[in-house]
Amino acid sequence: MTIRVLLADDQALLRATFRILIDSCPDMEVVGEATDGAEAVDLARAHRPDLVLMDIRMPGADGLAATSAICADPDLTAVRVLILTTFEIDEYVARALRAGASGFLGKDVTADVLLDGIRTVAAGESLLSPTATRTLITRFLASPAESSQSASPEDLAALTAREREVMARVAEGHSNEEIAEKLFVSPLTVRTHVHRAMTKLGARDRAQLVVMAYQSGLVRAVPPNGDG
Repeated sequence: MTIRVLLADDQALLRATFRILIDSCPDMEVVGEATDGAEAVDLARAHRPDLVLMDIRMPGADGLAATSAICADPDLTAVRVLILTTFEIDEYVARALRAGASGFLGKDVTADVLLDGIRTVAAGESLLSPTATRTLITRFLASPAESSQSASPEDLAALTAREREVMARVAEGHSNEEIAEKLFVSPLTVRTHVHRAMTKLGARDRAQLVVMAYQSGLVRAVPPNGDG
């Protein structure tokens, strides 16, 4: 099965580079190129790609607005968004995850990491390393200044105790293998609990499940200095 990719970046040179790289893989193809967020949304609706490789900083409607529009469109539920950014703009990435993005990569990654990231997100998984999850989520997603919530404690009532436990460990940045070791179960069992929790809560993917864990209060943020 070929992964159909839409490129969204205002820099023509970067788009050309990504196109050459992606089209060189037998399991991928670029189906369109957008120069801003509004065009990315239009092309996503026209081509229904498996994945949008989305830059954040673009003129006009930026990648955040485009991500929100794509992820909120009921006709594009199968479309995944992989954000390309620089890690120092953590707050942008947090907002993109809240909007429904499935992960993020820095523009300085190697070609192999980029291609593996595309495959990971296209397969329905999130691209959040444990370190990135702990650093990013605790600093921004559960900020006291965050006023809007898409998940409440009541929403978790549908989950079993084990599903809540697994969801909490996912939100803390643990991999399926690490969770399995701590709970004395198989990674497959952990994966099953994760997918059941996602289904019950209506989460698009693992990244959104992490967001919901913090928004609902299942997991509390730790201040950046480690206190509390």
